[in-house]
Amino acid sequence: MARARAPDPGRHWPRHPGPILDWLIGEARRLPDGGAVLRGLGERLVAAGLPLRRASFHIRTLHPQLFGMGFYWQRGSDEVRVFEAQHGIEATALFLQSPMRLLFEGAAAVRQRLDLPDAELAFPLYSELRDEGLTDYVALPMSFSDGKVHGTTWSSDRPGGFATGDLAQIEDLLPAYSLLLEIHLDRRIAINILDTYVGHRAGERILEGQITRGSGQTVQAAIWFCDLRGFTALSESRGRDETLDCLNRFFDCMAGPVERHGGEILKFIGDAMLAIFPLETEQACARAVQAAIDARSAMAEHNEELCTGGQEPLGFGIALHVGEVMYGNIGAVNRLDFTVIGPAVNLASRIEALSRVLDPNILVSDAFVQRCAGLPCAGAFRSVGTHRLAGIARPVELFTLPEADL
Repeated sequence: MARARAPDPGRHWPRHPGPILDWLIGEARRLPDGGAVLRGLGERLVAAGLPLRRASFHIRTLHPQLFGMGFYWQRGSDEVRVFEAQHGIEATALFLQSPMRLLFEGAAAVRQRLDLPDAELAFPLYSELRDEGLTDYVALPMSFSDGKVHGTTWSSDRPGGFATGDLAQIEDLLPAYSLLLEIHLDRRIAINILDTYVGHRAGERILEGQITRGSGQTVQAAIWFCDLRGFTALSESRGRDETLDCLNRFFDCMAGPVERHGGEILKFIGDAMLAIFPLETEQACARAVQAAIDARSAMAEHNEELCTGGQEPLGFGIALHVGEVMYGNIGAVNRLDFTVIGPAVNLASRIEALSRVLDPNILVSDAFVQRCAGLPCAGAFRSVGTHRLAGIARPVELFTLPEADL
């Protein structure tokens, strides 16, 4: 790390940071996210006389895909750039050759003067910042209440960089700043967990306060029910890790198209998946149809890979139905599930079970086909006859979809 020249003791902020601290513990708490806090803080620090060109914070979060996130603000910009770091980044050169790694490993601070002619620039980032005209870089740790260390960085473009008083003022603000970021991180983690385990729409309802048993609403929806064929035999013939990988690959083929076309996955039940497409627009059923076609195509590609590797292809079934469902909290006093129930859900499950007997792997109810009248997909259905379903009073005519995409 380069040794900084002694700062001019006369270079300091023209005003005390009290108003900024008051803002952090007051008005800033109402900002929507950490990015807005960073932008607001950066603008106020510059207005107070701090020679700040760029600032960022880096948090490690609880997320199934992400190791952490970085938020970057630059003076004169209204935008805060967000960088998402995937799991595994810890082993990459991008992370290993970053000063942020030193903070995560316990460094009390990292500083690099960029304007000294004899400066030894230990990380590629330093060269990039110097080329942008920056003169000083400081990284400081932020410790949250759970003991986990996150990081924040501050860069100047003033000749000579930050004065000692400048850095003291930043350090004085860090406790309030980190507390506010922790509040936003906790909310982000809560949203991530709810999105992951109950779905985005259900998660929103839970955060809005729909957490009492029996709370919910009645909605009209297209219902998707699918499962993997022969999973019991598959799990008995393969090891745990191979079985889990097989199941996850199947759900990738099913869940991706559902989410891409606006459906909401409600739950995974062993080797089955339940999802809905709320009938908020006339196109909801058409989107469900296209999701089923895309899922079938994804399974065809996956099965081709399996066969190439000498493995047996996987069978599956998808059922589409439409009807009224109760969407809300169901369960025991201390253990609830946010899901859908109702006769329409039961019928979708019965239809999917029948796909094990009939040849097509996509079966669609007559009610669903009637709902598609007038849509481009209406002419794509082919009847496979009328059938009696267990526990269902009326016979149901079932349809399938051609192999060609719509």
